[in-house]
Amino acid sequence: MPLYSQIRQDLLERINKGELKPGDFIPSEQEISSRLSVSRMTARQALKSLCSLGIAYSVRGKGTFVSGMKFAKNVRKVQSFTDEMKSLGHKPSSRVLKVEDVPAPPEVASNLSLGPGELIFHLRRLRLADSVPMGIEDAYLLLRPYPELHASYEPQSSLYDFLWERYGLRIILADETIEAGLSSHEESRLLRIPKRSPVFVFTRVSYIRAHQAVEYVKSTYRGDRYKIVNQLRRVDLDAP
Repeated sequence: MPLYSQIRQDLLERINKGELKPGDFIPSEQEISSRLSVSRMTARQALKSLCSLGIAYSVRGKGTFVSGMKFAKNVRKVQSFTDEMKSLGHKPSSRVLKVEDVPAPPEVASNLSLGPGELIFHLRRLRLADSVPMGIEDAYLLLRPYPELHASYEPQSSLYDFLWERYGLRIILADETIEAGLSSHEESRLLRIPKRSPVFVFTRVSYIRAHQAVEYVKSTYRGDRYKIVNQLRRVDLDAP
């Protein structure tokens, strides 16, 4: 077994025994290197390997930490990221990557019934929970009914709260598709995960009333930090 794998196995055993608990700081490269008399590169490889398993996560400038339980994403609820994280007892925040008015891409135009080249509001954000990157979200919103959206909306705040407070609009229905994928180079960099890590790709069309779509969202979330939960109910109750 390679030396870095032996170190990883030792750390895994400490986590399984409860010596290192979710949120605990994992010894740094320098500490591992000094304690075990191995190179910094070997220690770094052991920590990266642990992160690739989803057992740990790294925060730039702070170190490596034991991962907590995965966030359970309830696909039966129409909920913003902000509300979702607050309901789970975590502090949500966002880093704005892009805010612009652009011609609607074909996929967006098709789902929102827009004309060719019609302008649309595009918001790209990195979503964080307790300062840890969780996902990348591209939201496209109809611009025609809300021409002052770009000037009046604070992109680090909840978009759904803004729509309700400013326009009295509430997202009540959404069609959502979930697919498994692998992170791109840019996604890996932003989410601070190894290249080609497992991710969930969510595609959502949101409605303020039946058949009136106002938003198209495509999001990429870390597979090591999320799990999908649902409630299934049998329809043919008379069947054995």
